[in-house]
Amino acid sequence: MASADLRHAFLIENLFAPGKAELVCTDLDRAVIGGVVPLADKLALGPMPELRSAYLCERRELGILNIGGGGAVTVDGTRHALAAQEALYVGRGSRTIEFESDQPSAPARFYLASYPAHAVYPTRHVRHEEAQTVHLGIRRDANERTIFKYIHPGGVQSCQLVLGFTRLKEGSVWNTMPPHTHRRRTEIYLYFEVEPDACVMHFMGTPEATRHLVVRNEQAVLSPEWSIHSGAGTRSYSFAWAMGGENQEFTDMDPVKVAELF
Repeated sequence: MASADLRHAFLIENLFAPGKAELVCTDLDRAVIGGVVPLADKLALGPMPELRSAYLCERRELGILNIGGGGAVTVDGTRHALAAQEALYVGRGSRTIEFESDQPSAPARFYLASYPAHAVYPTRHVRHEEAQTVHLGIRRDANERTIFKYIHPGGVQSCQLVLGFTRLKEGSVWNTMPPHTHRRRTEIYLYFEVEPDACVMHFMGTPEATRHLVVRNEQAVLSPEWSIHSGAGTRSYSFAWAMGGENQEFTDMDPVKVAELF
């Protein structure tokens, strides 16, 4: 694939539009991702024609991460206030989901990730300080980073969805290097806190035939189960990760040595 073909197939460039709710359905484990930016008025999620369901979560679960200003998500009449870097798990069967911002001048920016669900778990709000925190990497490899796990087997329970985000330390640029694949699930990266004059070079493809995408702020990359997913930024940044498939264990990976990359 040429660069334009790769971008068309795997990069989602425009998720966050002021005053709109944008949803994208993929064929990777039937994942749906989206961005919601409410201003003065509330925004509600409607059904997607691709799903043939009466409402989004009729047969699905949903993870929400706020990467913007303060806001709230109301699920079937229960309001959950979400500050920046807080998350909400919405269980299967939830009918009405509405979004609002505390201040239209500094709106919330809700990132959404959804997978099919075959079991019902309760809707639950996760504050940033409640996330499971893991520090990884070393300065020598320019990959010092902190992982914040929100929806995972050791935290908020779900059927398939695993969700959190990673923040790189100032001066570090590499994420997920050495890389890996995991044949039992797909993964989606949303890069954020990427400054306007910066970018991330995201690497994907099979280990013996890697390709790259130039990714800007608040753009998402789809990672099929056969593809590595790694990146290096022109300066530090953050990225949300969402996974869904056969196995929820965070450490279920098939490592790839740097010497095996081509």
